[in-house]
Amino acid sequence: MSKEITQSEKQQTALDSTANERAVTPAVDVFEDETGITLLADMPGVPRDQLELHVEGDTLLIEGRVQPQTPNGLEAIYAELRVPRWRRSFTLSRELDTAKIEANLKDGVLTLRIPKQAHAQPRRIAVNAG
Repeated sequence: MSKEITQSEKQQTALDSTANERAVTPAVDVFEDETGITLLADMPGVPRDQLELHVEGDTLLIEGRVQPQTPNGLEAIYAELRVPRWRRSFTLSRELDTAKIEANLKDGVLTLRIPKQAHAQPRRIAVNAG
C-alpha cells in the first residue's frame, strides 16, 4: 500500500488526552485501488446516531459511542461492563478527495470510501493514427 493514509499517533495521543473519557481504538483495514481507498472499521454496538466523522484539514477523525442495552423499565445501579467509546484518527493524503467521502454502517462495521482526486486517478490516453 502506498503512503496515502497513515495514522497520526501524535494527533491520536493529543485527542485522547484532551477528551475527558478514555477511548478504544477500533481495528481498521485499509484497501487501495486505482480510484481511491476503502477503510473498514470494526465498531460493534455503535448506532448510526452515535457515530461521528469529521474531516478537518488533512485529518479524518472517527468517533462512536456504544449504547448499552437494558431491559425496558430497568436501570442498572451497578454494572461491571464499561461502555466503550471508539476513536481513531488518520492523516489523509492530498491526493484524496475528502468532499466525496461515502460512509456506510452495517452490522458494526463502518465502511468509508474515499476517492482519489481526478488528477490523481489513472486515465487512458487515446492514440490517433495519423
